Amino acid sequence: MVHDCSIAGNRFIHLDFRATICTNSALQKASKLPQITLKIDADTYRGTREGVPNLVKQLQRHGANASFLFSLGPDHTGWALKQVFRPGFFSKVSRTSVVEHYGIKTLMYGTLLPAPDIGKTCANYMRAVRDAGFECGIHTWDHRVWQDHVRQRDAAWTQEVMQRAYARFHDIFGHAPITHGAAGWQMNEHAFLQLDAFGIAYSSDGRAVLAEDGTLAAPAAGPHLLSAQGRTLSCVQLPTTLPTLDELLGRTIGGQLIDTSNAAALLLRLTEQPRDHVFTLHAELEGQKLAPIFEQLLLGWRAQGYELVSMGDYYQTVKDEVLPILPISWGELPGRSGDMILQAA
Repeated sequence: MVHDCSIAGNRFIHLDFRATICTNSALQKASKLPQITLKIDADTYRGTREGVPNLVKQLQRHGANASFLFSLGPDHTGWALKQVFRPGFFSKVSRTSVVEHYGIKTLMYGTLLPAPDIGKTCANYMRAVRDAGFECGIHTWDHRVWQDHVRQRDAAWTQEVMQRAYARFHDIFGHAPITHGAAGWQMNEHAFLQLDAFGIAYSSDGRAVLAEDGTLAAPAAGPHLLSAQGRTLSCVQLPTTLPTLDELLGRTIGGQLIDTSNAAALLLRLTEQPRDHVFTLHAELEGQKLAPIFEQLLLGWRAQGYELVSMGDYYQTVKDEVLPILPISWGELPGRSGDMILQAA
């Protein structure tokens, strides 16, 4: 027999042969497993053709979900040489073996070699990700141009570049994009407004502030809304809350040099206490030379009791919450050169 009763606005269903089940959303949230959202950035031609298929297979072996965000225009990775005057650039290059991970050919695209059009030449690779059941979204049109210029550009330039990516995504997939993740965590006010204009409900365009050891500076960091031009934007931001592998490798943290033998252990220490996280990985890194580290992370996170989910999965769990409304903020993170979008305090 089933009895229906209400207590303090919460509906209870009592089954004579089982315990009382409460449909109160707070209790449902308390009982859910913690989630790690896997956000995969594909910056380059090589990463899209080689790293992305590798990651699809690896994720399928583990029954893990993820979101793949694609660069949809030309690959001008070679233009990164312009960054030689940016503070911290040489340090990062020496720590993360850029040539080894990206390949000399990729580093010549746009300089000694013509820039391949990723969207035109890799559309089948992108559709294969969708056909495998993974969420796909926009990373950018040209990752190098966006990272180097968007902060200083006006509304017209920003809208034009974003519209190119939007149109190319629609051409490839046959529908409008549902999510976005900014290249290099670089945005401007006009770009955030354009996400709302596109009707994108959730995006991951910034970072949570991290301490030198990779821990969260603000334990409450996570999903939030942004304010711009005197109004609250509707696109929910799901910031990356963990350091990326290229920010850890080669650094000395807690008196220990972080290398490929211990990077996974460090990240797993950061996730020992259960809470929702967003982890950004790269098709060019975890999809290739750093795949063994990602394998350790997948196994370790499963052992810690995490669900491994897409951005869309995560959004579904937070979309009905009352989220903080924060200003657009910039700052630096340990292990990465230059400013990027950071979640404001």
